[in-house]
Amino acid sequence: MRNQFSKLALGIALLFLTVLIVTAISEILSRQWSRLGLTTLTMVCVFLPFATVCLASHLNIRLPSSFPSVTLVFIILAQYFGEFKNFYYMYWWWDLLLHSVFGSYVVIVSLAILQGTFRKRQEVSDLRFIVIELITAFSVTITLGTIWEIFEFLGDYFFKTSMVKGGLDDTLTDLIVKTTAALLTSIYLYIRSSSSKKLKDEIV
Repeated sequence: MRNQFSKLALGIALLFLTVLIVTAISEILSRQWSRLGLTTLTMVCVFLPFATVCLASHLNIRLPSSFPSVTLVFIILAQYFGEFKNFYYMYWWWDLLLHSVFGSYVVIVSLAILQGTFRKRQEVSDLRFIVIELITAFSVTITLGTIWEIFEFLGDYFFKTSMVKGGLDDTLTDLIVKTTAALLTSIYLYIRSSSSKKLKDEIV
């Protein structure tokens, strides 16, 4: 099973990398070392969607075709607009919006992976099978959401960024928003799951 890179995803990545390289050169010339660390970290993040797609293909795991593009847009919104353009400070709801999108889309990706990997036994009803898949997808989302909070903490610790702006309150609020978005998405997909095959085709 081979996942493909869309031209849209490649175009977004090249354009964003060009912006980041220009930004990095400017930061080196002006000796803004803390900002350079954030720029370098963001450059690494740009390659993560493509590395994930390659790894998934190697492991015979199918991802949604929208995965690279959506992930790149999320990185741009979170890192470039959020950190570089200070959207986190300009708009109080920006951080909450991103975490809700994260919680919702990870459920969709997790469900697509599960439906492309596991097969239902004949004695298991379609409804029971989709419930198990959604519970698993929801659990994966919460786990990845927690890992993201760890990533923010490590970014602040090693690169002197300010991703964890409100301390414990910020971290817990992010987790609550992600959990709520993941739960609502799971409920929505459950309601749409009158036909498991139809739901699978829509997601993948």
